[in-house]
Amino acid sequence: MKKIFFLWALGILAGMQPVFSQSASIAEPGVAVFYPAQFDSTATLPSLAIVKDLQKKDSLPGDWTVKPEYLQIEGRNAVRFDFEEGVDLYGTGEVIGDLRRNNTDVTLWNTDNYEYAKFDGKQLYQAHPWILGVRPDGTSFGILADNSWRQEIVLDDDAEIISEGPAFRVVVIEKENPQEVMKTLADLTGTMAMPPLWALGYQQSRYSYYPDTAVEELADEFRKRKIPADVIWMDIDYMDGFRVFTFDEEGFPNPEKLNDYLHSKDFKSVYMIDPGVKQDSTYFVYQQGDAGNHWVLDSLGNEYNGEVWPGQVAFPDYTRPETQKWWASLYIDFMNLGIDGVWNDMNEPAVFDGPGGTMPDNNIHRGGGELPEDIHLRYHNVYGLLMVRSSREGILDVNPEKRPFVLSRANYLGGQRYAATWTGDNSSTWDNLKMSIPMSLNLSLSGQSFNGPDIGGFTKTPTPEVFGHWIALGAYYPFSRNHTSNDTEAQEPWAFGEEIEDVSRTAINRRYRLLPYLYTLFHEASTTGMPIMRPTFFADLTNQELRDEQQSFLLGKNLLIIPQWAEDLKMPKGNWETVSFENEEADPYQATVKLREGAIVPVGPVIQSTEDYSTDRITLLVSPDKAGKASGTLYDDAGEGFGYKDGEFSIIEFTASKVSGKRIKVNVKQTEGNLKKDRQYRIALVKDGKVTYSPWSSKNTFTIKI
Repeated sequence: MKKIFFLWALGILAGMQPVFSQSASIAEPGVAVFYPAQFDSTATLPSLAIVKDLQKKDSLPGDWTVKPEYLQIEGRNAVRFDFEEGVDLYGTGEVIGDLRRNNTDVTLWNTDNYEYAKFDGKQLYQAHPWILGVRPDGTSFGILADNSWRQEIVLDDDAEIISEGPAFRVVVIEKENPQEVMKTLADLTGTMAMPPLWALGYQQSRYSYYPDTAVEELADEFRKRKIPADVIWMDIDYMDGFRVFTFDEEGFPNPEKLNDYLHSKDFKSVYMIDPGVKQDSTYFVYQQGDAGNHWVLDSLGNEYNGEVWPGQVAFPDYTRPETQKWWASLYIDFMNLGIDGVWNDMNEPAVFDGPGGTMPDNNIHRGGGELPEDIHLRYHNVYGLLMVRSSREGILDVNPEKRPFVLSRANYLGGQRYAATWTGDNSSTWDNLKMSIPMSLNLSLSGQSFNGPDIGGFTKTPTPEVFGHWIALGAYYPFSRNHTSNDTEAQEPWAFGEEIEDVSRTAINRRYRLLPYLYTLFHEASTTGMPIMRPTFFADLTNQELRDEQQSFLLGKNLLIIPQWAEDLKMPKGNWETVSFENEEADPYQATVKLREGAIVPVGPVIQSTEDYSTDRITLLVSPDKAGKASGTLYDDAGEGFGYKDGEFSIIEFTASKVSGKRIKVNVKQTEGNLKKDRQYRIALVKDGKVTYSPWSSKNTFTIKI
């Protein structure tokens, strides 16, 4: 790349022209904003990623190193960054391949990409114009290209971001470490809202469970087999001819009754809603959309139609405030049937007979409010974000006392404010299993903490061995859902025989035991933006060997998760103790869970769903450092509703220290919140791969012999 720009500097390389004039300033501590010459704000703003007003507060320091060079490359607006030697690059959103993104490229154009087979997998369901850079000494930077147009990120030792839209502003974050960069990204783009506790549970899905009696039988089977689970998902076959907001009269004649049944078994239900509305003059949603002039238009100003599951459909134009309100209103009757969560799929948008599997670039979105009218080339990448924002608002309007849960396949940088996500139509292969870790990590490093793949793989049928390893790993994804296609064999935990059923039960039991810690991590993500799932190098920033370690990962900062299939593993510094769980028989599938030296992790008992969740009795996994000290945190609230915003929560701090030579003392102190509980605690001292338990205590200070 350096050679190319040397040639350009000599005037030899045609089609590339420099744009020297630009403005730069400091908007926040460690946050610089760069504008190209003759910047037209209406062409890229308002930002749908950034929620803060980035006004100039100071001049750019003379020693600021990460600065864009604005260019035109073959008529396209671009920026180029020249990095010092040894910088490792991450992020760029939802991508296949290795964790470390050096020497890769990705096209940001949300695409329905079955089995990641199209475009060499370099163009997937989401767009995150974001790069995280980590220098050899751990100091770090982030680059945010603040525009939603189709663009390309090319990473070498340097970086180019090439857009098919107008010239755009660039935001650069400069911090002491990647953790601080992630927190600053969250400050700029917003954090995810605190989800309902049930969304952290294990979830079972298939395309599709049909009819409703099969759903009831599935719920019964989980409870009979004592395999914990919280959610059953309904794919498109519950609908009447794939018409959104309807129900098949034969298979799902009484959805309210079905949801009541699931609730009686301590299950929640999530139903799919796609954006495409069947073109049918007798269908109430199409009638309303037609009367309200709510559709995306073609280049001639007519209603655009394309083929999706129902046949020819029209697409809501979510850039219009009127359309956003109408779409939100459709959830009133829908959610009042006892539905708990919503799954927005096919919202890239996917169009079977459209160019490249989507709408034409020159379709018209009419905008309104702050959003100007513009073509689809501008609004394609944010179509999913605008949809889930409207869906979330509609769900909140119906159930203002409940936390909404929305899952979206398509999204954009900042979309964590509205929806969780999964990594689309993966396959039941070893490669996809192993690749799921760097995929989830780079999504996490792009601000989307609440994510995970389809456990077991969506397409093809996994071997028992692949499924066993995948369910054993899947217990630790932030979003933990088993989902498969309609042309595969059954993929429930018991579908592969007794051995894999036992493996599944053990793995899912572990997830539920870790819920106090997981819920605390979700609270941290919702307040600071720190990812739940983190790369191993976060534990040891200057260890260069860890920069491309993608078999293991951190869950928070205190647990290291190592799959059984990991080979030639690189470990962070320090003494990471292996945690053995109570009443658990060893098997060759379970991931190894290691506890950081100096950490305290709160865990609970085995439960069958989050309806049974309680922090009344908490076990504290304790691994003292060499000085005999350790610390940890527990976050607690009602698990539902918004009382926590008014102080109805508690943050408990645990500190351990060595006393009297051969004893460890743990102190318990509530540091924040008005939620008061009488709790019992016990120490689980983790040492040399063994766990020793103290008696239960209701005191705020208790000890255990080392």
